Amino acid sequence: MTTAVRPDLKKKSRVVTDGPDRAGARAMLRATGLGDEDMDKPFVAIGNLASDVTPCNVHLDRQARRVKEGLRAANSVPFMFGTITISDGISMGTEGMKASLVSREVIADSIETVTFGESMDGLIVVAACDKNMPGAMMAIARCNVPSIFVYGGAILPGSWNGEDINIQDMYEAIGAYSQGKITLDELIGMERVACPGEGACAGMFTANTMSSAIEAMGMSIPGAASVPAIDPRNERIAFDSGAVMYNLLEKDIEPRDIMTREAFENAIRVVLAMGGSTNAVLHLLAIAHEARVPLTLDDFDALSRTTPYITDLRPGGRFVMSDMDKVGGVPVVMKELQSAGLIHEDCMTVTGKTVGENLAEIGETADNRVIYSIANAKSPTGGLVILKGNLAPEGCVMKVSGTQRLRHQGPARVYDGERAAFEAVTRGEIQPGDVLVLRYEGPKGGPGMQEMLSVTGAMMGTGIGEDILLMTDGRFSGASRGPIIGHVAPEAAVGGPIGLVREGDTISMDVESRTLDVDISAEEMERRRRDWQPPESRHTTGVMGKYARLVSSASLGAVTTA
Repeated sequence: MTTAVRPDLKKKSRVVTDGPDRAGARAMLRATGLGDEDMDKPFVAIGNLASDVTPCNVHLDRQARRVKEGLRAANSVPFMFGTITISDGISMGTEGMKASLVSREVIADSIETVTFGESMDGLIVVAACDKNMPGAMMAIARCNVPSIFVYGGAILPGSWNGEDINIQDMYEAIGAYSQGKITLDELIGMERVACPGEGACAGMFTANTMSSAIEAMGMSIPGAASVPAIDPRNERIAFDSGAVMYNLLEKDIEPRDIMTREAFENAIRVVLAMGGSTNAVLHLLAIAHEARVPLTLDDFDALSRTTPYITDLRPGGRFVMSDMDKVGGVPVVMKELQSAGLIHEDCMTVTGKTVGENLAEIGETADNRVIYSIANAKSPTGGLVILKGNLAPEGCVMKVSGTQRLRHQGPARVYDGERAAFEAVTRGEIQPGDVLVLRYEGPKGGPGMQEMLSVTGAMMGTGIGEDILLMTDGRFSGASRGPIIGHVAPEAAVGGPIGLVREGDTISMDVESRTLDVDISAEEMERRRRDWQPPESRHTTGVMGKYARLVSSASLGAVTTA
């Protein structure tokens, strides 16, 4: 016997299903398989990011089908639709990498379009790769109908000569091969085993950073962020999301009830405690913008000063996300932060319970190997810092969890574009002490702010990675490590100071004082600015041209605005 559905659960979809004048719409719905009883149930969209272009998403159809089954079991009507993804790991180092950040906006727009256009009462998104996760969250914040994020899970590490390896090792191996440190046979041998199956990149790279942040924010089922892609628990989580959604509909809990300022602070603290990707700064700023929550670069730095770094995860540490899962996952990190009064416990979550209520159900404690206790923290401060100075008046981001070099001064080696810098590194042109300035790769200048794992991997693989400083108005992969500074704003393409640096200028970075400066006078900077001419873009039409015209500064999350 079917349980009656409360009529107020169809806050949006009644405009589609109710009344004689909607007979045409109902006829269309019946053609998709709906019956009389379905017209009175809440309609829930399933944004399915399944795609054959990346191992991160290749398995998501399986999870999305389980979400669909769970919604039907929970007296709701599921409507599945698809959208795009871009594989950063495959497009890295090519012109196509410029489309990666652009895809975040396309994904957000497409999910919003379907959810709004089809008058959906709720939304569940199944995603797993770097940009479709924040894109999904941006759409969830915009639509503001009861929503859940379901993560596809991380890939397991591969094995080479008895050691765990992953995609980070491949990009560093390319640098090692360029210097004759490994043979071509070794490089190809590693290539064959580094990515053993489905799932997002294994370490605390961007996908796992965002899954952790989303869980900490309260927008996914507790414990879900660390479950490996091949683990059957993922399918159970997907199915259970149907009942969780029905509870959200009944309690009328909308994303902006969950995604508060305090929830963002919880997410940021977890990212900082776990040594997460610099991309989290860009994406959390963008999600906060869509959620109408005030958040700035300075907030990340303020929280970093009081958040201990308590995990040993790659790229800066030894372990990967599947190791994290074995010792309790994100809830254990949150419990450690909670013990120090660093978590807002009263924040609502998709479970219908508060963060504090959810954490009260967690029995695991820090193992002091993968997750450290607060008392044994690796560092008293977080894994990311924000630097400012005459080279970055709006700010820039540095991941200190991936390096011991917290102060540097050296001559600028200037390259306009990622490929030129990569070739300079692999040819051995960059010397210890240099500052590698890689510019015109910002949101507008790229356009698309491509990641630089090819360059950072080559730096580490050639052996100079810890002895130079790299700064760019582009981005880094979560797998990047070393003394690297990204998101320098304003970017070169809009006349930012990074575009005015000349070969041989002395550049200084100091983490303690949070500064990044070039040793020239304000008068000289102004003279160079007067002489500067913006370069001509190679992308003036299509999606890339449209993005370049609309995108804002990296310091604002590189959101697109009309």
